[in-house]
Amino acid sequence: MRTVFSPAAARQLTLVASIAGALGTVPALAQVAPVEEAEEEIVVQATRSGRSADDEAIRVEVIEREEIEEKILMTPGNVAMLVAETPGVRVQVTSPSLGSSNIRMQGMDGRYTQLLADGLPLYGGQASSAGILQIPPTDLGQVEVIKGSASALYGASALGGVINFVSRRPADVAEAEALVNLTSRDGQDLTAYAAMPTSDTVGVSVTGGFHRQDANDLDGDGWADMPFYRRWTVRPRLFAEGSNGAKLLLTAGAMTEQRIGGTLPGRKAPDVRPFVEALDTTRFDAGLVGETPLGNAVTLHARGSLMRQKHSHQFGEVIEDDRHETSIGELSLSGRAGGVDWLAGAAVQHDGYHSEQFGNFDYDFVVPGLFGQVEGDIADRLTLSASARLDRHSEYGTFLSPRVSALYKPGPWTFRASWGRGFFAPTPFVEQIEATGLTRLDPLTGLQAETAQTASLDIGYRSGGFAASATLFGSDIDGAVQVQNAGPDRVRLINAPGATRTRGVELVARYRWEAFTITGNYVHVDATEPDPEGGARRRVPRVPRDTAGIVAMWEEHGRGRIGLEAYYTGRQTLDDNPFRSVSKPYVELGAFVEVVLGPLRLFLNAENILNVRQTKFDPLVRPSRAPDGRWTVDAWAPTDGFVLNGGVRLMFGGEKEHD
Repeated sequence: MRTVFSPAAARQLTLVASIAGALGTVPALAQVAPVEEAEEEIVVQATRSGRSADDEAIRVEVIEREEIEEKILMTPGNVAMLVAETPGVRVQVTSPSLGSSNIRMQGMDGRYTQLLADGLPLYGGQASSAGILQIPPTDLGQVEVIKGSASALYGASALGGVINFVSRRPADVAEAEALVNLTSRDGQDLTAYAAMPTSDTVGVSVTGGFHRQDANDLDGDGWADMPFYRRWTVRPRLFAEGSNGAKLLLTAGAMTEQRIGGTLPGRKAPDVRPFVEALDTTRFDAGLVGETPLGNAVTLHARGSLMRQKHSHQFGEVIEDDRHETSIGELSLSGRAGGVDWLAGAAVQHDGYHSEQFGNFDYDFVVPGLFGQVEGDIADRLTLSASARLDRHSEYGTFLSPRVSALYKPGPWTFRASWGRGFFAPTPFVEQIEATGLTRLDPLTGLQAETAQTASLDIGYRSGGFAASATLFGSDIDGAVQVQNAGPDRVRLINAPGATRTRGVELVARYRWEAFTITGNYVHVDATEPDPEGGARRRVPRVPRDTAGIVAMWEEHGRGRIGLEAYYTGRQTLDDNPFRSVSKPYVELGAFVEVVLGPLRLFLNAENILNVRQTKFDPLVRPSRAPDGRWTVDAWAPTDGFVLNGGVRLMFGGEKEHD
């Protein structure tokens, strides 16, 4: 074992030392704690080891059903708020015109984050920037967040981390619920969930929803600050478990959405012509996750899924129609020998893109891979984990992605250290190109795969109702793909001529006393990159150096809950913004109340009570189009201002009858 661990451990210590040296002294505190406080054991799926979150050598932050219940009432239509309130995770708006967003992990670009559903890439190998807004939280049992390179387990799409949305399992008796939500910005949500056992070994569930939002022009400039959208979703699932311990999950999903932004009817952009932005999306997916024992010591696992997503984009007078496809098949064996849990398997993944108008950007990536993992309790209170994956990418070659982690638990303290390396296969779809389309992009030539190493050092403490943690983290990305101006109305993609470096710290504290919980967090990020236009190194745009939050919640089972929250977002460097080069810091306040009346739950939620809005500082619309085609500046603050939502939730059967 020493031969396996020592080279990676040396690299990890080097990177962690550079993190600590770069940070110096930072202030303290602010939410969703990386330290789990659940009384019952939480088994993590994303690491594939079958261990509880507390016993995992890899740091995994688990958002439990209790918090999902709260966020369902705040944003029933998507999981953006659910993941955004995790320290070190930021939901970044990539297109103010359409509201599209992606997820930055610890300052790393959103395209490096892999979104999974029960371990399957049902939202694509590289999820679109609208994907996070199209996932309803209604049928989630828990959400697992792994920060830092997870390529050792999930390949090229997980360079920056993984968010695994774990489905809600049917109870022993039938249950159902329905929710109606209205917002002060003319938004409506209707969701429904039903689940029942069909036998002692089989259960089924189905989730559906309709979500709608009217366009809003809050500053009266003729440009939609909030786009119109209309979305339908449906997802049935089947769960089966045999008497021998075999398990099977089958799932399928369908979604259709229409989004419209840009200039409102009868209004014009600064060039005195209308400029409508629109995105029509249709997605179908299906997947299975299964396992069966082979004797007493070995288990066979199988995973497989396919996803097909069609887009019709409109950028003013330009129409772009395309199709994205992702499929995966995987077989693995796991077992336990001599106190060590092991896993070994093989997988093949296909990612494809086909455009009707711009066929020179089409690609079909086929990536077969072999992977393995060992994790064991090496000594009293000490757990070590090592995993590695060897991928043969059809376009970019062969890559080895290792990851090593260690856990030490003396008394109330927890110490974790982790180091990993991974790669990312470039596509045309960086943030700017997703927001503006392919019309102004030069053909891709000479791009190389992006590679990175990430490391973290986590210290936690728990005693009674108090829990706290401090995490140092860092990443070095070599050859990150950047957008470079190629003329007055042309751009190209290049590999950065140096490393993109991120160093940071997360500080979290939580205290629970009877029905009251207060949670605070503070995150500091220092991220720099080469200037794509050839200048000196610069700070990575739209990555706040400092963010913080504090949440106070009173909750009593069967009666309701009341919550207050405050979030601070510090200054951000801005890219190609004609109005300012550095953003303003701002504070958002929120309040929430839920009242339980038997099966009926009434709720009211106020977001951004101070009505912070980017258009109060500067216009959203640029005086002229950028070289990449954008009419809007990047979103660095909320564009929707104060929003009030409320509604009713009806719950029947299951455990709810015993509240």
